Amino acid sequence: MADWTETYRPTTLSAIRGNNKARDALKEWAEGWDDHGEAVIVHGSPGVGKTSAAHALANDMNWPTLEMNASEARTADEIERFAGRAAANTTLGGDRQLVILDEADNLHQHKDRGGAAAMTRLVKNAAQPIVLIANEYYEMSSGLRSACREIEFRDISTRSIVPVLRDVCRQEDVEFDEEVLTGIAEQNRGDLRGAIKDLQARARNGEISATGSEGHRDRTEDIFSFLDAVLKEESAEEALRTAYAVDETPDNLLQWIEDKVPKVYENGELADAYEHLADADVWLGRVRATQNYSYWRYATDNVAAGVAAVRRTDRGGWTRYGGAPYRSSRNATRDYVAERIAEKAGVSTATARGEIVPYLAAMTHHCNNRELTVRMAARYELDAEHVSFITGSGKTTNKVQRIVADAEELLESEAVEHSGGAFAQLEAAAAEKSETADDPEENAGTLAAFGEADGADTDARDVEPSTDDESEAEAAPEESDDDGQSGLSDFM
Repeated sequence: MADWTETYRPTTLSAIRGNNKARDALKEWAEGWDDHGEAVIVHGSPGVGKTSAAHALANDMNWPTLEMNASEARTADEIERFAGRAAANTTLGGDRQLVILDEADNLHQHKDRGGAAAMTRLVKNAAQPIVLIANEYYEMSSGLRSACREIEFRDISTRSIVPVLRDVCRQEDVEFDEEVLTGIAEQNRGDLRGAIKDLQARARNGEISATGSEGHRDRTEDIFSFLDAVLKEESAEEALRTAYAVDETPDNLLQWIEDKVPKVYENGELADAYEHLADADVWLGRVRATQNYSYWRYATDNVAAGVAAVRRTDRGGWTRYGGAPYRSSRNATRDYVAERIAEKAGVSTATARGEIVPYLAAMTHHCNNRELTVRMAARYELDAEHVSFITGSGKTTNKVQRIVADAEELLESEAVEHSGGAFAQLEAAAAEKSETADDPEENAGTLAAFGEADGADTDARDVEPSTDDESEAEAAPEESDDDGQSGLSDFM
């Protein structure tokens, strides 16, 4: 039996259901591409029609498609080869083609080997219209997001799903009960593709059974369903269940609730909610201090069940939550830098954060060792925000911006792969040290070896981050830094 989701996949944008505004925005983007030349990110929950809309758009515009899945191609080399094929096709009659990158949010995962940076370069220099498709918009790198337009496909309402199911039943010549179709739509909560799969699973002997054997598919909740469950609709118990169904860590859930709770709660409710959020932060602090992740469940209890329990009344309707919450540099930037270094060095994130980053902060303090700072930014593919965090220099200064630009050139020339042994020595020493007890003399020796390997004039054992801007003022009198901190204290 043919898969009904493929049989009844829309072939034109006008057939896309439940996201009329997004559908029209996508059409407008395509029709004006020759004027603006931008790529577009189409994002939303699984099953809401993002990929179908991209292919339907191609049909409407008479554009052939060139498609790649980011789950299968993440490395910079693979992205560059893909970009080469897209560029080569521009010579075939000069016609437009639609380049589709599905699961684009996977480019920024831990196994990504420069794919996000390569994709950013591709969309900035694209000779053809590009659609990037993602489930989680904020899992994509900030550089990639800022280089593209954004169109969000929202979860499809039950009243939009039911007519589609009804139409499928009629075309398949099967009898149905309206209440059964409504039940299938409600069970899938915005996932049209899932609803059609469930409909097909229930089709037996020319009718749709009232109960099915498809069971409950493993469907990850999106963050906005979690917010609604905690702040507006569900009991404490159900809110906690929703928290465990969201693909987010407790510290991320805390940031979302902390940022969005004032949009729903007020007065006594809000005060009580913040008490639970403060308790959750205490438990997360214990996780960071002890690396005992069993404490996560207590943080989740407070973030989800605790905040839901203090709600005085349930709320209905739609709430404009806005985008992702502000993430302080101490958390988001620190974690990103540690993850990038851990990936390149082949060590744990904790080792990168505790053993490698402090040395880098000392050796590149205020970017005084410019050559080393450029090589560091290239090796770990850091942008201005991350270079600023490690070095203590302001991310908007000309000095940091030039370092990042030089690092990009170095990375593109692939010279960073042969950039000398300083980083390798540091990373190897950190990996070895993570398996042994702390030894102050060993630490000093490692830092000294790093400095000597790089040809530093200063004895690395005597390097300590300063708290003033005198050294930077001497090095670059025309520039100034606002923060004036090395960032090293954040890792100690």
